[in-house]
Amino acid sequence: MTGTPDPLGWGILATGKIARSFATDLALVPGSRLAAVGSRSETSARAFAEAYGDGRTRAHGDYAALVADPAVDVVYVATPHSLHLDGSRAAFRAGKHVLCEKPLTLRASDAEELVRLAREHDRFLMEAMWTACHPVIRQLRRELASGRFGTPRHLAAELGFRVDAPPTDRLLAPELGGGALLDMGVYPLTLAHLLLGEAEELRAVGVVTDGGVDLDLAIAGRYPGGAIASLHASMTSWSSRAAALATDLGRIELEGDFHHPTAAVFTPVGRPDQRVVLTGEEPVVGRGYGNEIAEVERCVRAGLRESPLVPHAQTLTVLRQLDALRADLGIRYPDD
Repeated sequence: MTGTPDPLGWGILATGKIARSFATDLALVPGSRLAAVGSRSETSARAFAEAYGDGRTRAHGDYAALVADPAVDVVYVATPHSLHLDGSRAAFRAGKHVLCEKPLTLRASDAEELVRLAREHDRFLMEAMWTACHPVIRQLRRELASGRFGTPRHLAAELGFRVDAPPTDRLLAPELGGGALLDMGVYPLTLAHLLLGEAEELRAVGVVTDGGVDLDLAIAGRYPGGAIASLHASMTSWSSRAAALATDLGRIELEGDFHHPTAAVFTPVGRPDQRVVLTGEEPVVGRGYGNEIAEVERCVRAGLRESPLVPHAQTLTVLRQLDALRADLGIRYPDD
């Protein structure tokens, strides 16, 4: 008789807001546990371990100790964008698998380096694009591929909120990859890729500060089969966070925040009584980070080195799009 496998040991690198959300959902995934947490401050690491750990969770006052911890199987990199490359590189060199926050790196060339390192060290690597792992989005992609809802023609998606923060805040720091494009724009771009395929043409206009930070932007895209997209991201206004896809048979609306929706609703034109509501073929775990965590666990236990839901090629494609859109907007990061 085969016993229950030992829980996968997770190490969380950094203790900010996204790390806290992730740790909350991690506790809901039966095959995983928080083995350790690392911060540049031992006080912060200890407080995080006490708040989200299981009594055995170790706290490390530096990142090097976290990735070296033998109880850690997978490192979740939750630092600002500009530190993703260094954190992931250190984890690979320590023999760990990596789940790294989105976008994977500041630029596509750095992401290509991480993919190379993952292969060199024979470790799993996945960008933490929880939207691609979300049950509603996965079911919607399957239904679109079947042709049930017709041919996609136009996707509209927007994500934004007002950022009231000092100039030193991460979101307003170009050296950390701050700005609407990488923090918000990556979501509608990824949604368009998931639902429409790889973009054939993208153009961006926006508002950029004198310091080189993009505050608001609009992206127009052309996709396979003649589909188009209107995508928006903002750090100065409260968007609807909605997305809708028009097809030649009707309209699909994502309910709630589109990047982690509660449902996808297809309404055929002229036949509202025949609408179809998709809520996913499996439950949403926590806020949805749990589904992402479960996908990493599944892949690692199966010996996979990338996820079919968030393959390396998809991550690199979207990052190359971000690079090109930054060029449109005239945004440069250090080391570009």
